[in-house]
Amino acid sequence: MEADIVAKGAQISIAIIGGTGVYSLADGGVQELISTPFGEVKVVRQVLEDRDVVFIPRHGEKHHLAPHEVNYRGNIWALASLGVNQIIATQAVGSMDAHFPPRSFVALSDFLDFTRNRPSTFFAGDNMPVHHVDVSTPYCPNLIQTLISAAADIGLSVAKDGIYSCMEGPRFETPAEIRMLTMLGANLVGMTSVPEVVLAREVGICYASLSIVCNWAAGITTAPLDESEVTDIMEECGADVRMIIRQYLRLAKTAACSCVNDKMRSAVLSIPVIRK
Repeated sequence: MEADIVAKGAQISIAIIGGTGVYSLADGGVQELISTPFGEVKVVRQVLEDRDVVFIPRHGEKHHLAPHEVNYRGNIWALASLGVNQIIATQAVGSMDAHFPPRSFVALSDFLDFTRNRPSTFFAGDNMPVHHVDVSTPYCPNLIQTLISAAADIGLSVAKDGIYSCMEGPRFETPAEIRMLTMLGANLVGMTSVPEVVLAREVGICYASLSIVCNWAAGITTAPLDESEVTDIMEECGADVRMIIRQYLRLAKTAACSCVNDKMRSAVLSIPVIRK
């Protein structure tokens, strides 16, 4: 069934960022190019479950962007400019925890950052002040609880307390790296949540991650890692992911949250826009 279309120029409160295997939410909608200080960003405006929603496929419609090539700052700036105050992001992840086997859904609660070559803040450059954002609670507890409730409503389960280690990629990790990450407290590993979650916090947007476990991390089993395993499981789980998101949209509330920071949003949105 096709989704209705949000009127161009309308303010949108909820955004979905789709990771590997989640390249659309529903048929229909309208694409729009948004000019940002970091280049143009393509979004899809839709009405789903009576909500005005904007969708961004993180890796592009044909998965042509590697994790380190994603325009994280452009994506988050574009969503802030549309008035978004909630982001649900999906990620394919590997697991080092027997409690999170392949095909599990997990809400992230904290992260370790091992990325190296990605712009990680809006507050850089001659025209921006230095700002040290608080990430004591990087993933919004209110959104996480709504995701968990949404899944339960439709007979699915989203676990919590995912400690995510974000690696640079695009290669998979080595067994030694996974042993290190486990010793540091991580139980999931991926390549995309950072700096996305940090940028969302800098611009005052509530952010939660629905992670889909697609494989055991390197060295957990004797089997070699194969990216086709990731795509196969994402194809298998894609329908459930979309059902959880749609139920989330039915339950979502727009009450005030401690993640919101209008002053920081205004500062970020004051960065001059690049126009071709």
